Amino acid sequence: MSFELPALPYADTALEPHISANTLSFHHGKHHNAYVTNLNKLIEGTDFAGKSLEDIMKATAGDAAKAGVFNNAAQVWNHTFYWHSMSPNGGGKPSGALADKIDADFGSFDAFAEAFKTAGATQFGSGWAWLVLNADGKLEVVKTANAECPLTAGKTPLLTMDVWEHAYYLDYQNRRPDYIATFLSSLVNWDFAAQNFAAATA
Repeated sequence: MSFELPALPYADTALEPHISANTLSFHHGKHHNAYVTNLNKLIEGTDFAGKSLEDIMKATAGDAAKAGVFNNAAQVWNHTFYWHSMSPNGGGKPSGALADKIDADFGSFDAFAEAFKTAGATQFGSGWAWLVLNADGKLEVVKTANAECPLTAGKTPLLTMDVWEHAYYLDYQNRRPDYIATFLSSLVNWDFAAQNFAAATA
């Protein structure tokens, strides 16, 4: 079974005016789709054919000889996770158990937000900002370069923000901090993050 490009969980226009249909068309239809196409070509006829994205990522992480397979598999996974990390009715603050955990581990929601903004703004070049649950049960904000994913380091991703230029450049040009602020104020899908947190702590 080859991998397929998953549909967006909302219409191309659903995140406007914060992220344009033009950006989603290129980002999902061109960039994400290219990773799917490349991965399928790379794993055809290999031991990776038929394995899950997660298994492929874990088996190839840190292996320079398999960097192409890892980069494409991780980017398929990261992008799919990113689409769900946003919502047409997103933004604001979480509630319930995740909100309590953020307050406990960061001191306040505002402290979390500052850490998340800093991670995204200081990721040099391409990469991602994440809210993760560590194996020790503590929440943490981390940033990863290029296709790297916290999953391969034993962390459980709850939420991600893409800070590759193609995620925001058509709408924000070089103003990455404005995109990051908008992500938190108007796009972030706290319901998705809460579901991931509940599943990880069940």
